[in-house]
Amino acid sequence: MRLSDVPGLTQLALALALTVSFLPTAGAQESQEQAIERRVNELLGRMTLEEKVGQLNLVSHGPPLRWEDISEGKAGAVLNFNSAQDVARAQALVRESRLKIPLLFGLDVLHGFRTQFPLPLGEAAAFSPRVSRLASEWAAKEASHVGVNWTFAPMADLSRDSRWGRIVEGFGEDPTLGAALTAARVEGFRKGGLAAAAKHFAGYGAPQGGRDYDTTYIPRAEMYDTYLPPFRAAVEAGTASFMAAFNALNGEPSTANPWLLTDVLRTQWGFDGFVTSDWVGIGELVNHGIAADGAEAARKAILAGVDMDMMGQLYINHLPDEVRAGRVPESVIDESVRRVLRTKFRLGLFDRPDVDSSHQDSEFPSPESRQAAREVARETFVLLQNRDDVLPIPSKVRSIAVVGPLADAPQDQMGPHAARGHKEDSVTILEGVRRRAQNAGIAVRHAPACDLFCRNTDALPAAIEAARQSDFVIAVFGEPQELSGEAASRARMDLNGKQIEVLEELAKTGKPVALVIMGGRPQVLGPVADRIPSILMAWYPGTEAGPAVADVLFGDVSPSGKLPLTWPRATGQLPLYYNRLPTGRPTLANNRFTLHYIDENVAPLYPFGWGLSYTHFAYSDARIASRQLDEGQVLEVSVTVKNAGARDGQEVVQLYTRDPVASRSRPLRELKAFEKIALKPGETKQVTLRVPVESLGFHFDDGTYLVEAGAIQVFVGGSSLADQVGEAEILKTLRIPPLERRASVSTGVAQ
Repeated sequence: MRLSDVPGLTQLALALALTVSFLPTAGAQESQEQAIERRVNELLGRMTLEEKVGQLNLVSHGPPLRWEDISEGKAGAVLNFNSAQDVARAQALVRESRLKIPLLFGLDVLHGFRTQFPLPLGEAAAFSPRVSRLASEWAAKEASHVGVNWTFAPMADLSRDSRWGRIVEGFGEDPTLGAALTAARVEGFRKGGLAAAAKHFAGYGAPQGGRDYDTTYIPRAEMYDTYLPPFRAAVEAGTASFMAAFNALNGEPSTANPWLLTDVLRTQWGFDGFVTSDWVGIGELVNHGIAADGAEAARKAILAGVDMDMMGQLYINHLPDEVRAGRVPESVIDESVRRVLRTKFRLGLFDRPDVDSSHQDSEFPSPESRQAAREVARETFVLLQNRDDVLPIPSKVRSIAVVGPLADAPQDQMGPHAARGHKEDSVTILEGVRRRAQNAGIAVRHAPACDLFCRNTDALPAAIEAARQSDFVIAVFGEPQELSGEAASRARMDLNGKQIEVLEELAKTGKPVALVIMGGRPQVLGPVADRIPSILMAWYPGTEAGPAVADVLFGDVSPSGKLPLTWPRATGQLPLYYNRLPTGRPTLANNRFTLHYIDENVAPLYPFGWGLSYTHFAYSDARIASRQLDEGQVLEVSVTVKNAGARDGQEVVQLYTRDPVASRSRPLRELKAFEKIALKPGETKQVTLRVPVESLGFHFDDGTYLVEAGAIQVFVGGSSLADQVGEAEILKTLRIPPLERRASVSTGVAQ
């Protein structure tokens, strides 16, 4: 048919239809984000006030959750659902609701789901974004298999005080390391199928006295320089959400802190995901003394920028009345709901089929997940000292005594927050040593010496006898799981119970002793550091602790971990960290009136970045590519590293800088870049590390970033004790307002 064959008006209509059919449609022109925003706004326009507030309600499995709350649209997210059967039931109830908005299923998946990987602080010792990404991806794959789609991780809290029990969940004391690993964990979770919730925003890792939940006082400039970079890295890496911290920051509780939640997170960083409270965190505003009742607490939290109420039920009970009374604008509710819906659309939850209810977590650990856990764990072990090359275990050894209660502690080796970890899945250190020793024809004796907390040493004589009858002693001590993690702050960091007594008795046997420390933070070793020649920090190694530890003890793999935090000599040194400010009276050995203690060495026992190997690495030919740097340029430092020993090994090459003369006092050293390399005996590699000039400055309280003209000292080596290799000069002062500041969280860090 030709257009001329149809009459007037019909001809016009057909012409218009044909013209339109060849034009790009609105849908075709939409970007994915535009399509998401359109769907969010369409759905939001259909919602009642009560349905909106329902999306802001996060409630745990079990009371007070009623299953009918889901079908009635009174829950936007749930937590502690960890079986496919329960998830599928909840998803079926969603389809009975009026709007059929899918749920977020949240869970604390920190370092594994069923297969347990090393705790995050241990993982940080690998100094490897690749390792962090791998561990997080495996945890996410297992959790998403049973329908979990959201994890309350990673913990991006920097901490300089190992009295704080939750230091085990983070990355240690350095913002550059923390930013790189936080980003890697977000990426790994996402690749494995979980949305991330970076926590706890912010300053939670610096409570007074190391006491969990206590208040923190951190100047805003210090927040920007030290405590916020890992959180910003989470934004850059695409975290779906944030969790507000329990603590008050400078007198203002984080759960009602508009500077943190709105000014920094949304305005300066452009984050458009959502923020959840921590467990009953909104209700705790009453305890903080800034709210008289639940209604006021809900009002202050939502206005500050907390979008979701975890287990408080204050939003769902009070916000509709607050809106109707005019105390909370409905536009504020709309914006919070918009953030939640946006996240759900981005995750594809509206289009995703329900979980298969036949899926079981018992399908794990698989051979593949066990191998991954083993490989990750052995990269995290830090060889703190190794006098007389006690390790690796010599080939002439024909019998070994494994001593200590933590050698055969399948539950404890997983550490706190072990999600669906089962102790029956764990291969203990004792079992790992036995398997490896059997292959070499070595006899193994086991004697615990004391109970788990080493309070009772009735079994010590048997342990001493086992040591005397053996050629070599592996002593496994440290912190049982109960002494680490949330609500496990410690005033005394010494090896608990009678561990020191037991270790001294083992040393008296004259047999070579290697101490393996299991735990979530540094321990004060006292005389043990002098009496025991070889000490290996194993953290909480996870499901495959035994094979991983055996790999390193027997020399099948050389240890390559580096300390992600400074190891104190005494509890009284805490907080303790390498990147401190200089003092007007630097330590002089024979001058009382300089920086020191009258009853202890002021220096740490082991510095940040420290870790030995079974081989030796030689650094040479360090070169700074350009000694004059202008805006937009990069500090580029190359160094030649040689494996000068007889074994394969890995080294973490670390670059530190210092601004020696500035308008305000600057840290003695700051880690700016690092790369982990593997070298065979005699092999040499040139490593080049790069840092943008724009990352060589510091912040003011208002968020302005300043890079000052002048000298920058450069240090390169295998720890924070690295030698100075030269200086570069920044030619021009740069002042960058907070809204123009761009993060460079992975600069110089091998991925």
